[in-house]
Amino acid sequence: MSTAATVSADSVPNRGMITIAVMLATIMQVLDTTIANVALPNMQGNLSATQDSISWVLTSYIVAAAVMTPATGWLSGRLGRRNLFLLTTGGFTVASVLCGLATSLPEMVLFRILQGIFGAALVPLSQAVLLDINPRERHGQAMAMWGAGIMVAPIIGPTLGGWLTDAFGWRWVFYINLPVGILAFLGLMVFLPRERPSSRRFDMFGFLALGISIAALQMMLDRGEQLDWFSSREIWIEAAICVSALWVFVVHIVSAREPFLEPAMFKDLNFAIGLVFIFAIGIVLLATMALLPPMLQKIMGYPTVTSGLLMAPRGVGTMISMLVVGRLVQKVDARILIFTGLALTAYSLHQMTAFSIGMDRWPVVWSGVVQGLGLGLVFVPLSTLAFATLQPRLRTEATALFSLMRNIGSSIGISIVVSLLARNTQIVRSGLVEQVTPGRDAVEAIMPQLFAPGHEQILGMISAEITRQAAMVAYVDDYYLMMFVVIATAPLLLLMRKRQESGPAPAEAAAME
Repeated sequence: MSTAATVSADSVPNRGMITIAVMLATIMQVLDTTIANVALPNMQGNLSATQDSISWVLTSYIVAAAVMTPATGWLSGRLGRRNLFLLTTGGFTVASVLCGLATSLPEMVLFRILQGIFGAALVPLSQAVLLDINPRERHGQAMAMWGAGIMVAPIIGPTLGGWLTDAFGWRWVFYINLPVGILAFLGLMVFLPRERPSSRRFDMFGFLALGISIAALQMMLDRGEQLDWFSSREIWIEAAICVSALWVFVVHIVSAREPFLEPAMFKDLNFAIGLVFIFAIGIVLLATMALLPPMLQKIMGYPTVTSGLLMAPRGVGTMISMLVVGRLVQKVDARILIFTGLALTAYSLHQMTAFSIGMDRWPVVWSGVVQGLGLGLVFVPLSTLAFATLQPRLRTEATALFSLMRNIGSSIGISIVVSLLARNTQIVRSGLVEQVTPGRDAVEAIMPQLFAPGHEQILGMISAEITRQAAMVAYVDDYYLMMFVVIATAPLLLLMRKRQESGPAPAEAAAME
């Protein structure tokens, strides 16, 4: 929307219905980032895919969405925000149905690429719309609602996906988007106001440079663990392409007359620091979710449904935090709320470093609640503060970049913790095996059994237990790493400016003079 539209946000009609439609589209897209994960084994058999090739169902979606996200700002200006929202919501819904109808792996990958292309704009568009249809004093509440959808949907995705797969089959993981998409499309068509498109030239060179860099990065992160990282020529090539294309893009945007992304965004200190923060939050949010399910299932022995339920308290904590912080952000300095959230998140990760094989389920529940509270306290004030001093005309491009940094942080975080988990498990296991030698009391106690009939089974049980103990240590090391990431991010708060509580924003004041 234009600056004028933002200034008169108090007079926006049907604000409630617009919010509902926008959030339906947002939740539909965010849910799809995790809901399909648990259905992969079922898809693999049905689509006659190998273990390696079925991963392209996830990779194709992630890469397509990441490449198209930065284009949201230009597309919004060129087509009009309403038209783009309708196009992407309708396209995402149709692509979801096509995924459900897919009969082969190539078809599934193609339709997942379409899902990623159409779904890329939904999250940044929704954030920009909610900021524009609400006056500045209600931005905190608007971001609380938006943040609840962004953060809770990925948490409930695996649980919902597992239930749908068990009850109705894996295709319903995609079909579930049809009724939600139809409702969102109709709501947007009826209530979202029209806008006049702009005639801004499309910077194809800048888009290709950034798109190639992002695609190479996502491919490297997704395939790195499988190919043993930099022992693979493919990973070296992807890393070189990523860095080279990014360098070309940076040089281009600072020298081009009409660059793909406006450099003015990065001159806003709050927004620039907000990008660093959301990158760190992305690491913690989805990296933790990538670690907990396999830990609960493989180390603790919980079934899939139980492990999903044990992760639900994180969502509960986030929802409680969102309900409270939407009102607090108007009365308390957002920087204090963010610091409190970071402290709670770091404390929850410290609790997780005490996880052990012999514990019951309550440490998982309580640390999940605390982490949900902390992430909610960070996400809403951060989203409000990052855009508090930014010119409204830059919001759509800025929200796209904000979402992109969160997604890249998540991809990098997941790749790092999964890689370190495998590496540290091997290192710790080697150290434990060295301790299993004759002369130690535990070994001497079972020596007679090691030479009895059936000793192979006993040796197998010992080996499995050593691996389990080593993996638990590796999980704890990952939780320590994420705790340090959160702590290291906190000092950046000192650079952020306090949000103005009353009066127009600088850009808005200039527009009204």
